[in-house]
Amino acid sequence: MKLLLKIVLPLGVVAVGGFISYQMILSRPPVKIRERTIQIPTINYFEVQPESYQLSVKTQGTVVPKTETVLSAEVSGKIIYVSPSLVSGGFVETKEVLVRLDPRDYELYVIKANSAVVQAELNLIKEEAEAKIALKEWEKLGNGVSTPLLRREPQIAQAKSALESAKANLDQAKLNLLRTEIRSPFIGRVRSKHVDLGQFVSIATPVSTIYAVDYAEIRLPLPDNELAYLTLPLGLPSDHRKITKPKVVIRAYFAGSEHFWVGRIVRTEGEIDPNTRVIHAIAEVKNPYGIDKTPERPPLAIGMFVEAEIMGRWVYDAFRVPRNSIRDSNQILVVDKENRIRFREIELVWSGEKSVIIKKGLSSGERVALVSLESVFDGMKVHPVAIIKKENPDKVDEESNSLVLQ
Repeated sequence: MKLLLKIVLPLGVVAVGGFISYQMILSRPPVKIRERTIQIPTINYFEVQPESYQLSVKTQGTVVPKTETVLSAEVSGKIIYVSPSLVSGGFVETKEVLVRLDPRDYELYVIKANSAVVQAELNLIKEEAEAKIALKEWEKLGNGVSTPLLRREPQIAQAKSALESAKANLDQAKLNLLRTEIRSPFIGRVRSKHVDLGQFVSIATPVSTIYAVDYAEIRLPLPDNELAYLTLPLGLPSDHRKITKPKVVIRAYFAGSEHFWVGRIVRTEGEIDPNTRVIHAIAEVKNPYGIDKTPERPPLAIGMFVEAEIMGRWVYDAFRVPRNSIRDSNQILVVDKENRIRFREIELVWSGEKSVIIKKGLSSGERVALVSLESVFDGMKVHPVAIIKKENPDKVDEESNSLVLQ
């Protein structure tokens, strides 16, 4: 009996479970088979049109004076006057007296030199009178042709030479008297003062260092690969006259605001820096301190660090696209008429921080894709969405030295 229960009971349980499972399978709803769908990715694109663009190169540098000089004493003496303008940062006018030395010794030298001139003139008159008397007496004797010594020609020549020497000494004395006043050679600004009231100075003693404020210069480094974008005076002086000086836009931040100036590239340095392998272009800015100009703009002060954009060559019938649309430096993605991605080889003529300019590889009206997908392949079906390409070029008004945003 026990053996029967061990065999029959498990078989009954298995049979009941199989029956229940079979009934559940029969009562289940039918399986719905859904068709496979392909998800077409959406991408942004914009249409390109050929335009003309002016290339530019961005660089940076420090403002330096175009003209700077160290004023020195040309005569010795005690300083009896110092101009109030002769302070660090002070502005000075052309021919303004900055330092005056005690002139009394030099006034005495002028009086002595003038007396020497009068004495020399008197000696010349005496020699000429004696020559006339000697010549008349010789003619009365009638003893032939007179000699130069008889006509006192050497004495007259010596008297004339002495007179010229006396006049030169007088001119020198007057010049030294004028040199007791040290004047500014141009409208400028004082960098430093080296003397003060009551000090005795000798010849060649530095008095002050000043620089002109009519122009400022900026030394701008340019790498070799960007020189092709610009038209720079690189050759002989004759080439400098033929080439138009490129415009350069100077940008600087001062007191929390951004300010702009306009200048010109006037020359390039004759040597390539052996350490950095760059050539330096010199930008010149007129009236950097804004005299009689916009009062609210700060001066383009000496020593200010600035950013510069040099305007270069024009490129015609070219296409400008965002930099993030370029793949592998020379490839771009185009959406064809069937809304499929096509790989296109291109030729870049200029590359900026946010955009590039393409000369070859695109046609008017083509759709350039801005792809953000992880994987893209040639012929890939996409759903294109047009975007508006926004540009905000900067236009510089050179006359007013200000930047106008278009």
